[in-house]
Amino acid sequence: MTLCAEMPEFLVPPPLRPGDLLAVVAPSGPVPRADVFRGLAWMRARYRIRASARILSREGFLAGDDAARSGELSGALLDPEVKAIVAVRGGYGAMRVLHAFDTDTLARCPRWIVGFSDITAFHAVAWMRNIASIHGPHVASLGGAEPRVRASWLAALERPLSPSWWRGLTVVHPGSGTGTVVGGNLTLLFSMAASGRLTIPRGALLVLEDVSERPYRVDRMLTALGLAGHLERLAGIVVGGFDRCDPGPDGVRSLDVIAERTKSLGIPVMAGAPFGHGERNEAFVLGLPATMSGNTVSLAVTTGGASRSDEDS
Repeated sequence: MTLCAEMPEFLVPPPLRPGDLLAVVAPSGPVPRADVFRGLAWMRARYRIRASARILSREGFLAGDDAARSGELSGALLDPEVKAIVAVRGGYGAMRVLHAFDTDTLARCPRWIVGFSDITAFHAVAWMRNIASIHGPHVASLGGAEPRVRASWLAALERPLSPSWWRGLTVVHPGSGTGTVVGGNLTLLFSMAASGRLTIPRGALLVLEDVSERPYRVDRMLTALGLAGHLERLAGIVVGGFDRCDPGPDGVRSLDVIAERTKSLGIPVMAGAPFGHGERNEAFVLGLPATMSGNTVSLAVTTGGASRSDEDS
């Protein structure tokens, strides 16, 4: 795999080992108790878990007030024993506590940030500091996840530098490209851009997913990101699930919108990757190099210093 000269070097937190400590936090929306307990039970079979009863809090559409959620996140970041911080679910609320996501602390004592959807806000701040993180299932979905998804979650935490592949994808626009993987939920990327907190690395491979967004809203968000210059100089785009993003009366699909809005970029675009809000939500590392070629995305570390593990520092 050829390394782009402009590809940034990311700090990769140490791989986990069985028995390591995971902090479970609820920075976004509330979650059903049964889903939490099922996920925690599965995680406890391999790791030690630190979670307070606060993760079951509910205040309207949030998992408790901002002060409580901020304090919980800050405490997990400051605890040197914690090896990974795992969100209990997404929903909405992460941007309201973004001030508590201290990347200086994270850079001094790197540990994995794990989640997707609303947690894209934390991922975006982490990659602004060139710190790798994990796009993958939350605690609430792990209890009922299929074996392949659980295996990918463990592999991302314990073997983050090991190669993996997404094969047989739908080629929207052909081509090949290599770049650092960043991205996540389209709505959150759009929202972070509106807040002035989005920086996409030059030559990146952008991954995208979303849920419950009409195609015209997908069009609006992609158009806005393009007008703001965030889609310039990408090496490629990989589309995961756009679940429950059904066409309106006009019949236009989300994938139709994505194809039309990305055609002028002149880069490869593939769809159907196994991540998003559906059952196939496999975990992978944001901040590592990947290559798009044919109908395959190869998520693997290249030679030449594209990433470094904290254990090598």
